[in-house]
Amino acid sequence: MAIILSGTALTSDLATIRDGSAGIDVFRAAVERVGLHLAAETSKHLPSIEVDVVTPLETTSCAVIDGSIILVSILRAGLGLLSPFLMFLPMASVGFIGLKRNELSLEPAEYYRKLPASDKNTSFIVIDPMLATGGSLLATLALLKSVPHRRILAACLIAAPEGVARIEAEHPDVLLVSAALDRQLSTIGYILPGLGDAGDRLFGTV
Repeated sequence: MAIILSGTALTSDLATIRDGSAGIDVFRAAVERVGLHLAAETSKHLPSIEVDVVTPLETTSCAVIDGSIILVSILRAGLGLLSPFLMFLPMASVGFIGLKRNELSLEPAEYYRKLPASDKNTSFIVIDPMLATGGSLLATLALLKSVPHRRILAACLIAAPEGVARIEAEHPDVLLVSAALDRQLSTIGYILPGLGDAGDRLFGTV
């Protein structure tokens, strides 16, 4: 299932990150603000449990996160969303998956993997700014499903309909949260209208 966010403050920041003339500082700051929207929505869908909390006046029942959380950042662009997610989930552990897209086949090739230990009560949240063909996210989801876990969620800045369709078809149990759903992929697999290469714009590379 996919959730596409909305809201004026969000769309204003999306306009900023789409602007090709935005400086690296402006781009990074807007990505972080959009990341806060994503983290807020994604965290709503984590497993919860009711516990008793003693206030200064009485005892009340509160819902709290149940189990451990592991944020999985797909390198390198996923690093741009890590800080806002840690603001919402400071107790989370962090793992990293390094995937590089083959520009001819458009398929991902793994070059790095470092994940904290998980168990049957672990929820994974995969963060990757751009969901284009879906190859990188699909590869990551397949990997995470091979280790102990309770739930897997994913968050991205911008998604293409083609990538969303693949995730929903192959992993219908994974909740995907995106700040925007764009029109289509280009013939070389880039999201249109998109924002360019998120990693390059975050880190000043070409």
